Amino acid sequence: MRRAGWVAGAAAAVLLAAGALTYAVAGDAGDGGSARIPAAGSADAGFARDMAVHHQQAVEMSYLVRDRTRDEEVRRLAYDIAQTQANQRGMLLGWLDLWGLPKVSSDPPMTWMGMRADPDPGSGALMPGMATDAEMGRLASLEGKAAEVLYLRLMTDHHRGGVHMAEGCAARCTVAAEKRLAQGMVDGQRAELGLMAELLAERGAEPR
Repeated sequence: MRRAGWVAGAAAAVLLAAGALTYAVAGDAGDGGSARIPAAGSADAGFARDMAVHHQQAVEMSYLVRDRTRDEEVRRLAYDIAQTQANQRGMLLGWLDLWGLPKVSSDPPMTWMGMRADPDPGSGALMPGMATDAEMGRLASLEGKAAEVLYLRLMTDHHRGGVHMAEGCAARCTVAAEKRLAQGMVDGQRAELGLMAELLAERGAEPR
C-alpha cells in the first residue's frame, strides 16, 4: 500500500506541476525577450505533436488493463498513468493551439529529433515504444495475471520510448516550460519503470 500510495502521490504532483506549466508557456520568454512562437518544424512543435500521439496510446492501454484485472496495485498504477498522460496530452495540444500550429504534420514522426521512426506499415507502432495493433488487440483479449504481465511489458517499452523522446525535448526544445515538462516526464516515467519491474518480478516475469 505504501508503494502504491507513493505512485499516486507522485502522479498528483505531476498533475499540479502540469497545470502551472500550461499557463507558464503562454508568457515564456526563454532568454528574457518577448514571448516566442516556435516554428512548425521546431523541436517544440514536433515534440508536442509526437508525444500527444504517444500518450494517447498509453491512456488507451491503461484503461484496457484496468478493466481486465482485479489487482488493486496494477489498477491504481494504470489509472495514475492514464490520468497523468491524458493531462499532459491536453497541455501539449493546447500549446499547439496557443502557438497557432497544426496538430498533424507531413513530416515523419521523430524528424524533430534528427531521426525518423520507420515502423512496419500497418502495425500501429508509429514511434519507439508504441505497441502494435496486434499487441493492443491481444491485451484486449486477456484477463487477470496474463493481462497484467502483457500490460506491464508493453508499458515498460512505452515508457522507455517516451523517456527517449522527452530527453530529446529537454535537450532541443527552446520553450522553457516545455523543457521543464519534458524533464518531469523523464523523472516520472523512470520511477514508474522501476515500479513496473518490481510488479513483473512479483508475477515471475521480466521486461521484454
